[in-house]
Amino acid sequence: MKFPLKIFTYFALAFAFCAGARGGDLNKTASALLAEELSGEVAFLADSACFGREYGTGGATGAAFYIFRQFEAAGYSVDFQTFSSGGRLGRNVVARTPGKFSQYIVVGAYFDGLGVIDGVRYPGADTNASGVSGMLALARHFAGGGFPDGQTGLIFVAFDGHGNDLAGSRHFAAHCGYKIALMVNLDTIGSDSEPVVRQRRAYMLALGGKRYAEALEWANRTVGLHLSYDYYGNKGFTDLFYLRTSDQKWFLESGIPCVMFTSGVTMNTNKPSDLPSTLDYDLMVKRLRVIAGWLQPMLR
Repeated sequence: MKFPLKIFTYFALAFAFCAGARGGDLNKTASALLAEELSGEVAFLADSACFGREYGTGGATGAAFYIFRQFEAAGYSVDFQTFSSGGRLGRNVVARTPGKFSQYIVVGAYFDGLGVIDGVRYPGADTNASGVSGMLALARHFAGGGFPDGQTGLIFVAFDGHGNDLAGSRHFAAHCGYKIALMVNLDTIGSDSEPVVRQRRAYMLALGGKRYAEALEWANRTVGLHLSYDYYGNKGFTDLFYLRTSDQKWFLESGIPCVMFTSGVTMNTNKPSDLPSTLDYDLMVKRLRVIAGWLQPMLR
């Protein structure tokens, strides 16, 4: 399968996304272009060429190199951060805003998946090709932002080893070497099938986001998502997903504020039916607009 877009189109799409998120509503053409890019990127990562992206396999390695090239094309300083866990080699992909900053906001998403089990491939479109494609869209959006040295920069991290006790994010958090002011995790952001309120299918969960509720609602003012700051009102599941089972865990244990954005577990989660065709890419654009609009003032 060919890569979803040619390199020369990335900056045009990034410009369109920036214009919408920073200056008001995205126009219909820009929204459609970004939705098409997200769809193509998810399709590539969930395709048979990546074999389900199981940690420590060639499929995950291929996905890591693909992500590396996208960060590089957007103008970031990019490195692989290798680690070993469970007898396998993993590769985080780390992209950093050029320049010198006193602190950073980390935006992360895991890219490994379940792979092939008993001859059946698990595409992992929502879990978590959706988060990776969203992270790459945000990276392109903020590329060349011209943020003043000495203030807040951005580090984008594609985490490997999520399926092996969050090994990649654990390694990054322990060896980052920079002051982290905030960690933002995109974990499963593509579905519209489990809305908090059935009549409002345009929704997003922002676990840990209550402290930022005013700023998030301001960023949402022209988008109109239903934002929820817990997991469907259930404290036990909120604690499970926020404190234990996703990649912000290690940052939280270091005392770093974190927000996990998600659209929730669905009937397709971790199943062969987690296909690109089940996702809502127009809704993903809206979610990314809110996240970008929320992050923007922190980078001035």
